[in-house]
Amino acid sequence: MTPKIDVVASGSPRAMGYAQGEALRDRIAGSRRMLAELEAFRLLQPRWLPYPLFLRSAQRRARAALEAAVHRDAPESAARLAGIAAGSRMRLDALYLLNGLEAFMCSLSGNLAQAARMEAAASVASACSAVAVRGCRTRDGNTIVARNFDYLPLVQPFYILRQCRPDNGFRSIEFTAAPLAGAIDGINEHGLCIAYNYAYAMDPGLAAATISMAISAALAHCATVDEAATLIANHRRNGAGLLMLADAEGDIASVELSSNHTAIRRASAGEDVLCHSNSYATAAMQQIEAPPNAYYSQRVPKPLRGRRVLESSDRRDDRFAELLAQTGQFDADNLQTLMSDHGPHNQPSACTPCMHSDYWNTTACVQFYPKERRMRIAYDSACRARFVGFAL
Repeated sequence: MTPKIDVVASGSPRAMGYAQGEALRDRIAGSRRMLAELEAFRLLQPRWLPYPLFLRSAQRRARAALEAAVHRDAPESAARLAGIAAGSRMRLDALYLLNGLEAFMCSLSGNLAQAARMEAAASVASACSAVAVRGCRTRDGNTIVARNFDYLPLVQPFYILRQCRPDNGFRSIEFTAAPLAGAIDGINEHGLCIAYNYAYAMDPGLAAATISMAISAALAHCATVDEAATLIANHRRNGAGLLMLADAEGDIASVELSSNHTAIRRASAGEDVLCHSNSYATAAMQQIEAPPNAYYSQRVPKPLRGRRVLESSDRRDDRFAELLAQTGQFDADNLQTLMSDHGPHNQPSACTPCMHSDYWNTTACVQFYPKERRMRIAYDSACRARFVGFAL
């Protein structure tokens, strides 16, 4: 699948959503059908309840839990969702389920203990890795952000690029999925870029907008890392993640989020590099993270059972530290070589930067160039990526 601009969304939030829904109607319908094949979702289905009834119940519960919160916390996203529903001719409750999937893996399993709810959410969340280099760590001094999106291949057919031209906001190019109002990654006309990795927080979730909706708001209304970090930190949200932020002035930051807490990590003096996978690096956020000795039980998809929850993330973090220490300066090519790494023995796995496994795989790769207001993306593993470029 070759990346292209799938929809140009202009005007009011509702008009932008309508354009997305109309242009992507078939893929949005396909994403709802895909839920029947999503093992993490089906594991929440009571054995006595037929799937069509379970799906309808899940949709109703998702909308009941999210709708008022999204209208309160992210009114632009609420209007965009209504537009997507109208344009795609899909029920709004189905779109609320698709937009809040990771968060609602917890709320839909409310009869389970806290650890089990975390497992349900974690099993549908992605892996992912991100690196930002600038200044003395790049050959031309300009910032580059590289990101591997490690997710379920089942979802890959629904990846899209959306060009946003809001009436009251900044233009942006956003990588997201067909039914989503929010953005997974993106860059705006001022050079602000944001890349989103999931995390494994244990603090209670909120009835709130999703992190992807907060990212979309930041791309529409912020020009710098400081502005975006402040907006996202103050945005009510449900979920956990690590965001790599960079701007045209050369600022970079790793923002660690849960539903209730935020920490911002900056590059060490003279280092000019930041990286993260899915584990928090700040002491404060590690207090609410899944513990190092947490293992997946039998309540998750089969490929994850018995694995340590943070094993892949911890091993990728260690490997990135090793590789970054071996290279002085980066350009687009050798940074992509780093993201394509298959470990010290060239054996790709669930624990290597370029991920190949029986569950998560690197399914998209993105590079951002904030000063030039451009990005490159491939819908493939890092080791096979053939990038297509886009600019604002």
